[in-house]
Formats: sequence, structure tokens, C-alpha cells
Amino acid sequence: MIAAQIAANRFGLGAVVRVKNGADVKNDLKRQLRDFDPRPDVLAALPNTEDVSRLTGEYLDGLRAQGVIGDMPVNDSAITPQEKRKRAAELQKHIRKFFGKSAREFYLKAVNARLETAVESKTDFAERLVHFWANHFAISVDKPLISGFAGLHEFEAIRPHVMGKFADLLRSAVLHPGMLLYLDQVQSIGAQSRLALAVNRPRRKRKLGLNENLAREILELHTLGVNGGYNQSDVTAFANALTGWTVSGLSRGAVARALNIDNSYGQPVFVNALHQPGPARVMGKAYAAKSRQQSIDILDDLARHPATANHIAQKLAQHFYGDNPPDTLVKRLRDDFANNDGDLQSLYAVLIDSPELWQAPASKFKTPWEWTISIMRAFPDNQLTGRLPANLLRSMNHIPWRPGSPAGYGDKDADWISPDALYKRVQYANLLAVRLKGTDDIQDIAEKLFPATLSNTTRVEIARAASPRQALALLLVSPEFLRR
Repeated sequence: MIAAQIAANRFGLGAVVRVKNGADVKNDLKRQLRDFDPRPDVLAALPNTEDVSRLTGEYLDGLRAQGVIGDMPVNDSAITPQEKRKRAAELQKHIRKFFGKSAREFYLKAVNARLETAVESKTDFAERLVHFWANHFAISVDKPLISGFAGLHEFEAIRPHVMGKFADLLRSAVLHPGMLLYLDQVQSIGAQSRLALAVNRPRRKRKLGLNENLAREILELHTLGVNGGYNQSDVTAFANALTGWTVSGLSRGAVARALNIDNSYGQPVFVNALHQPGPARVMGKAYAAKSRQQSIDILDDLARHPATANHIAQKLAQHFYGDNPPDTLVKRLRDDFANNDGDLQSLYAVLIDSPELWQAPASKFKTPWEWTISIMRAFPDNQLTGRLPANLLRSMNHIPWRPGSPAGYGDKDADWISPDALYKRVQYANLLAVRLKGTDDIQDIAEKLFPATLSNTTRVEIARAASPRQALALLLVSPEFLRR
């Protein structure tokens, strides 16, 4: 019974009353990997990146047709610097206005669809892995332009590849329009690219040029890690190799026409006129000038680098074990990643078969998102809809797809345990105790949710509660519910 509870809480997204009882829990977890549906109906029904981009592009095209905003010409000698700044400011104002309303609706629908998918999933171990990788390749709606793309980045770039090779997941995640926009890759232009040479002039104060954000975060966060052995010259060389990648459909004025940018909407496209020509040298290896393929080759090598294997192993071990995972677990994961070409299903099987993860009691403190999902899974006759899920998570500083930095949300206990954070969970628990249905016999529910691990302290406190609502609130903030 303890094994079944570990499978449900540590590997999955929370215990359910009908917890599986038996010795085959490891095989059931592996079965979940095979049965995972990357595109369940609730997600398939959402607008996709093309839809969001088309609405944005058509909105901006309409403003141009009305003369509200003007094209930014390739050769800007036709307008004064003051006029150019005015046009750029006007464009940004209307983008913010559009995304302040329409994209917020996309965002809320995506949050609720993600919640519903996690709560109802029969493959919740796989769903946990989706959430892990989405946080590893984090983008944030702190930027208004990202609001419509944040959920789509997870649904379109992460979910289809969580059971494949890490190299494929890496390419999909970092070249998705959501990431290209979030880390300003669409603004990165090679200094010797055709466009830069046509536009930049010696006396011009502000010139088109390189943006290193995407390259730096790929090296530091997504692959090698902070101490992965790269230096500033590697960042710059990689950033130059990445120039050319942009998003189609969001810029459809004179520049887009002159560069012959793909007229589709919301697709990652490579535009040679933006690319820095010439070879690149990253992490001691030379990469020939092969246009688009140059950056792909670098990404593939980074995906297979020993430092990447170590970085991913450390993060996975910490996520499933706790703040200080044993070296034996990390080494087992690192060796499997290196020996199996980053095959993710093989890596997950190592997690399942690792004895360190089957030790009780639960030690990992749940994030607000994990805690909320585990509550809804425990009480499946209830739904959180509308703005409530996002508002509740906002109150606990864990808004989906808004970590505040490309590093994603923290995955250590200290990131989520503080007097203020615990007080907010108590408030949340009291609110849900009023709203949740089917909670008359909390003692019985607690015994069924945690049949082998419910402590006497929790049992006694629930029994002493003045009402079923108070008993439920106490259960929701018990150690059994707060940790996994």
C-alpha cells in the first residue's frame, strides 16, 4: 500500500480515494508512459499558435490600413529618427492594447485546460513530466506579447516530445514562436547580415544587431547548466549562429515584404537576410557556415554534451527525490542519458526503478500548482473554472507560465516554505473547504487517501475539528497533503 501511495504522490499528481493496491505499481507507471496522450480533446479544442498569430497580424494590418500605425521601411532614410521612434511607440501601444484583452482570454482558457487535463488524467506521471519540462524550458507572461503563446508553447512544443529524445525536445522548445518572442530572438540580427549592412550606417547611433538572450539561456538553463564549461565567446558565437530565426506573420509590413518572410502566421522561420554569415566556434568545436543548419547542429551537440547529461540528471533527481538527491541516483540518471542518446523514456524508467525514490515518508514540499492539482484529484466531483484557478494560484505566487525569469519556478523547499506562503495555503484551504462537495466524512476520506501513511497527529486533529469544513481545511494543510 505504501508503494501505491508513493506512486500516486511522488511520481503522480496526487492520491485518489480509489488508490491502486498491489505490487505492480512500477509497471503501471511505465504503462502510463506508453498510454500518454500528447493532445487530449480539451487541449485540441484550444486556439493554436497560428490562430493567435493570425488575430495579432490581422489586427496590426487593420491598423496599418487605417493609417493608425505606419510601416517601418527597410531603408529608414525616408523618415526622421523622431518619426521612427513615434511609429515604434505607436505600434507597441497597440500591441499592448490587443494583448491586454484578447490574449488574456487565450491565457485563461489555457490555464483551465491545463488544470482539467491534470486533474482528470489517468497518466498523471506523464503529466508531471510535462510540467517539469515546461518549467525547464520556461517562458513567462510577464511580457504581454507572450500571454497568448505561453500555454501553446507547452501544448505544442513540449507535450509532443516528452516521450522522445532530448535533442528533439530541445529543438522544439527553443525554436517555438513563444520562446523566440520571449527571449527576443526576433530582434537578433547578425552585424554582417544582408539586412544590417543595408540599414546600418556609420553615423547612426542605434543599429540593428545581436541579441544574446536565447543563446545564453540555452547554454545556462536548458543544456549545459551554470557551470557547464562555456564562456562569453561561446555565448556570442552561438547567438550569431542563431540569427535568422524569427516568427512569421507578426511583421507583415515593408520589412517583411522586402525580406520575403513567409506569409504564414505564427511559424518559426529562418530568414537568411538576418543571419550572420560565416563559421562559428562553440565549446571548442567549429561549425561551418551552413545557414539554418549551423544552429541546428550546435543544438544537437549541446543536447548530447556530458555537461547536459549531468545538468538534466541533477534536475530530475531533485524534482523527484528532494533538495539533496543521493549521488547514486544522479549518476544512474546521468549514465543512462549519456548511454542512450538522451532517450527520455529510458530516463523515466531509471527513475521508476531507482530504490531511493521508493523510500517513505514523503519529503518533497509541493508547489502551489501541485498542491492545487492534488486537492482536485482527491475530490474529483468538483471543478475550478473561470478566473478562480488563476486567481488562487496568483495569491500563492505560482501563476502558470509566469515564473518571472527564464529559470522557471524554483524546485526547492525553501522556494515555497515561508510563514507567509503557509498562511496563504491556510486561507486557500479554508476557502476550498466551503466550496468543495462530497466532503461530509473527512476522517473516512483521509484514511482512504493515505491508508498507510496517515499520521496519528493528523488523525486526531481531524477528529477534533468542530465541523466537516474545518476538518477538511485541516486535512488540506496536513503534512500528508503538503508533501509528496
